[in-house]
Amino acid sequence: MRTSHYNLPMPSPPPAPPPLPQPSRVLDLPGFKIGHGSDRQALTGTTVILCPEGMTAAAEVRGSATGTRQFDSLVSVQHLGSKAHAVVLSGGSGFGLSAADPIVDWLARQGFGFQTGVAPVPLVPTAILFDLFRSDPLTRPTRALSEEALANAAAGPVAVGSVGAGVGATVGKALGPECGMKGGFGFASLTVPDGPTVAAAVAVNAFGDVRRLDGTLLAGCRTAPDSLALAHAERVIANLPPEATSPWEGNTTLAVVMTDAILSKPTGLKVCAMAFGGFYRTLSPALSLFDGDLVIVLSSNQRRAHVNQIGILAERAVAEAILTGVAEADGFGVLPAARDLGKGRDSGGRGL
Repeated sequence: MRTSHYNLPMPSPPPAPPPLPQPSRVLDLPGFKIGHGSDRQALTGTTVILCPEGMTAAAEVRGSATGTRQFDSLVSVQHLGSKAHAVVLSGGSGFGLSAADPIVDWLARQGFGFQTGVAPVPLVPTAILFDLFRSDPLTRPTRALSEEALANAAAGPVAVGSVGAGVGATVGKALGPECGMKGGFGFASLTVPDGPTVAAAVAVNAFGDVRRLDGTLLAGCRTAPDSLALAHAERVIANLPPEATSPWEGNTTLAVVMTDAILSKPTGLKVCAMAFGGFYRTLSPALSLFDGDLVIVLSSNQRRAHVNQIGILAERAVAEAILTGVAEADGFGVLPAARDLGKGRDSGGRGL
């Protein structure tokens, strides 16, 4: 045993903790399924996270440009409702809120929902993103897309990139949507050995740039519509004149965190708050005036775990999902995607 100069025993340093678990693109959480409906002609789509038995649900909405349905029970601790039977993420702006209707109908026919004593009422929180820039504004997510997402809902490997709600998603719009790049749908799952699993599904339609965890740019605002040079959104926004005007509205990043950890609505709300760390680590800027960002947490309540542990894993899963969704996106020949920049095209740039 070591001693100090006071001749007192010095405790041995604790062993180093194991590294964070590596992200997986496989959904392996009993009770959860994910499905996509994708329209690559109209450049829009719908994603459903299905949990028909009902999961403890909480949400935090930090964005200032949100579009949601049936979120009142998720954001308030006082609200009687504490579960969700599915979550729908959809393109189409406000028109996409109706994408939940086929999901609600299917759940009700199967007998899933809040038991009212008269008939089950499924609770299906829905959030939308604006993807009308590049598609026909009259072409919106249809009932068929929701039914396709429902039919495709499954566990196992999760499709990412330009699928579902990520089909028409874009990022890096500080100089307007024409100078942006392709966003997408991402997924990442982290499992601690003999411990909990935390997964995140994210539709990335951000105003800001997307940065890797080492600080370098993955995709974002370009200097001109015909250029692949990155302008760095932080620099653009930091130097805005007060009278600047631009069609920036129509951005949002929608994250759904799933876990088998035991969570109440109050602890679920805490995990929501911590999960926003994944936005701050990968989106630059995050939560701008023009974003409708939100986080939903769903728990199957199967495994005891510390709330801080779930929050840290949620932050990392959200960050990894954002990066995966953008890295795997396809520009469809309309906008450049991260893959189009090529190796070495990112000029790096850490901060301003």
